Amino acid sequence: MASLPDFRPKQLSLGPLEFEILNLIWDLGTATVKQVHEQILTNPDRELAYTSVTTVLNRLTKKGWLACDKQNRSFVWRPLVSRAQANSLWAYDQLQQFLAVGNPDTVAAFADHLDQASVEQLEEIADKIRAARKAREDQ
Repeated sequence: MASLPDFRPKQLSLGPLEFEILNLIWDLGTATVKQVHEQILTNPDRELAYTSVTTVLNRLTKKGWLACDKQNRSFVWRPLVSRAQANSLWAYDQLQQFLAVGNPDTVAAFADHLDQASVEQLEEIADKIRAARKAREDQ
């Protein structure tokens, strides 16, 4: 699993079209508006204006997910975090929201309903946390 990146987008929440386009950029590595638009239109049942793709790419740039570079006479977008880093950020954000409940009894009540695989996964997470803390102390 990827660790939390040093860089964090300004806004983690994404709409469905933003998420779809970000995934396309991750798949392509870098892309122009035309490339993203063509990828979306590979689905014959899909319609989306070229200008809408431009708007979403600009929105993702403002939110801190993408960077836009000018190459020759066109603009090329590239991701600022990897898909794995984004998944770590989203998971961390969800965990923080869950823990923000602040009531240990409420959080513990969920533990009573976990299956054995989930309990083992939590124990593995706890072991990794202990190992990371010990490694920091040993430095």
